[in-house]
Amino acid sequence: MTSPAPALSVLDLVTVRSDQTTGDALAASRGLAQVADELGYRRYWVAEHHNMPAVASTNPPVIIAMLAAATSRIRVGSGGVMLPNHAPLVVPEQFALLEAAYPGRIDLGIGRAPGTDPLTRYVLRGSSAESADEAVTRFPDYVDDIRTLMSTEGVELQIGPRRQPLRATPAARSVAEMWLLGSSDYSARLAAEKGLPYVFAHHFSGEGTGAALELYRSTYRPSREHPEPRTFLTVNAVVAETEEEARRRALPNVQQMIALRTGAPLHPQRLVEDAEAVEMTPDQRALGRAMQGRWIVGSPVQARARLAELAATYAVDEVMVHPVAGAGLGTDARTSPAREETLRLLAA
Repeated sequence: MTSPAPALSVLDLVTVRSDQTTGDALAASRGLAQVADELGYRRYWVAEHHNMPAVASTNPPVIIAMLAAATSRIRVGSGGVMLPNHAPLVVPEQFALLEAAYPGRIDLGIGRAPGTDPLTRYVLRGSSAESADEAVTRFPDYVDDIRTLMSTEGVELQIGPRRQPLRATPAARSVAEMWLLGSSDYSARLAAEKGLPYVFAHHFSGEGTGAALELYRSTYRPSREHPEPRTFLTVNAVVAETEEEARRRALPNVQQMIALRTGAPLHPQRLVEDAEAVEMTPDQRALGRAMQGRWIVGSPVQARARLAELAATYAVDEVMVHPVAGAGLGTDARTSPAREETLRLLAA
């Protein structure tokens, strides 16, 4: 008896290719979200990264508003907002407004990593290294603050002799769903302690997934909103009609990830033909093969089998795919047809 196919969702970093402006990349992501919406994908998340030449998702709430307006059914959210970069009240204010505008469709995924380099992190926190470090240390408290401030009731604080109400928005009727994200056991442990849903960044790490999910499930403390643990995982994916073509389309992102892992200069994502012309060293090729071994790269039959295997291995009923297929020469800069094809072939 075969296991049922997992529900599918999408993670997007709003990749900027060498043939694109930021506006082009945003248009391509809007089109990708519309495809996911039409195909029945469960949710579409955008990740927060800063000061990176190939990533335009610097401000998830702004992009979420754009994508939610361009779609009709799919849940849209952050994967995630990097909480130490922001003052705690700002985040619930943003997501309370998004939830008010698109009720029942907004997810707030939050993470502890800065998602950027030390200099950019320093500027994000108002040029205060102490403030940035303190924000990481106080992450569990900030999680509680956001949860309280985003509730429909808000909170009352004692200010001298009087009590003052504090709410993220004046008259909320529903609340964005909150998730903790992580690539180590820290967030798994915290999510279990707080009774929150949890997502492991398998697409980024690829190691320790089973241990983190087991830790989360085995130590989970039920909450009013979530009496049972809820989790899924993320995975990079490139699907084409043949495995050979899928591996061609994966090459630009493979090279981008090699540069990120080895400290080499970063650049906008190459087109497939440009990536093929790059001479890679034996060490780079070995690293690329190792990374792809944790991705889903292949034909539709291979990819769907790998998805089912992942879902069964980690006992999840949902897998969030990060479609990383590169574009070829002559592609309309405001589209990402290879990423769209990955979604269509997986959902077929």
